[in-house]
Amino acid sequence: MTDKAYALFEEQQQSRGIDLEVIKSRLKALQIETPSWGYGDSGTRFKVFQKEGVPRDPFEKLEDAAQVHKVTGLCPSVAIHIPWDKVEDYGKLRSHAESLNLKIGAINPNMFQEEEYMLGGVTNSDPAIRRKTTDHLLECVDVAKETGSRDLSLWFADGTNYPGQGSIRKRKNWMLEALGEMYRAMTPEMRMLIEYKAFEPAFYHTDIADWGMAYNYAVKLGEQAHVLVDTGHHLPGANVEHIVSYLIDEGRLGGFHFNSYKYADDDLIVGSINPYELFLIFYQILDAAESGEERLVQAVNNIAYMIDQSHNIEMKIPAMIRSVLNVQTQYAKALLIDHKEVAEAQANNDVLGAEDAVRRAFEFDVTPLLHAVREEQGLPLDPMKAYLSGSYGQSILARGKGGASW
Repeated sequence: MTDKAYALFEEQQQSRGIDLEVIKSRLKALQIETPSWGYGDSGTRFKVFQKEGVPRDPFEKLEDAAQVHKVTGLCPSVAIHIPWDKVEDYGKLRSHAESLNLKIGAINPNMFQEEEYMLGGVTNSDPAIRRKTTDHLLECVDVAKETGSRDLSLWFADGTNYPGQGSIRKRKNWMLEALGEMYRAMTPEMRMLIEYKAFEPAFYHTDIADWGMAYNYAVKLGEQAHVLVDTGHHLPGANVEHIVSYLIDEGRLGGFHFNSYKYADDDLIVGSINPYELFLIFYQILDAAESGEERLVQAVNNIAYMIDQSHNIEMKIPAMIRSVLNVQTQYAKALLIDHKEVAEAQANNDVLGAEDAVRRAFEFDVTPLLHAVREEQGLPLDPMKAYLSGSYGQSILARGKGGASW
């Protein structure tokens, strides 16, 4: 970064009344959780593509995640998936994370890969299978206690492929029954994050198909239950930022699984298809924070930012670095929105003025700003270049192929 580039950027923003010191402090506080499964082998419905150097166990997944945090300074926690990351001693896993300057993040139960789950887990017509799935949810509460994790992140593959295959109403109530049992087992510090998905693998109906269903369960369960928004889990044309704003206002937005899609849950690098949507999501979050209303500020401060991707054709660690840097970039752009200018245009019904005040922030090149923040934090100005020029990527090739997969 040249001093001249930042000086020009600073002059430009000061002329707009933007306090860059406040902006930089917010950027330094941004934390994005990466998923353990993003470092392992994964694939499509047709094949799992094995790559050299992928982790062979949860401990090596944490070591790879530590490399992302080392060069970006953004990713101090790692979500784990049970049983993909099941170990005999979770205290040992937690200690290993801490030795790498990390912590264990959200616990994600797996309720879709057992043979018995073919026709559903907690919504299966067989009470024995419902019991088995619920017991797994309770197991994950215990894992959270051992790892010191706050969040339990729930996604259900449950649904049906054909009309009449199952009773939608009965399944709805079985879902609530299982969630209720898990909720009652949680400690007061824990949160339940309920995810939704329009379709896949169920193609006629999915038991939690949209944010409204997830929200309804959260409200019925209690204050520790929230909605988890996966930005790849929406039908084309969905206004995700509208959903985000609504849930913030209701105090029920628990967090994000950042993702990207062209068609439907494609597991693409965040911001690779529609970066403007990501920017507008942050606009709604920051607009609530700037309102000054205590309930909205508190709601925004409780949002967990997490990546949920299984990179299939990309190198695992660089792909994760690219995702978190894309999130950081759009967050930085959103921080440059002049909310007073937007509010004045809205009050005057100035349609073009309001739209321009938002869009203008998106069009700024924030590279000088991000370089300044990284320089102050003692981080590489170009995290991707720093990782690729290091020796870690070459050293892990000794692991060979056939590492941990999902």
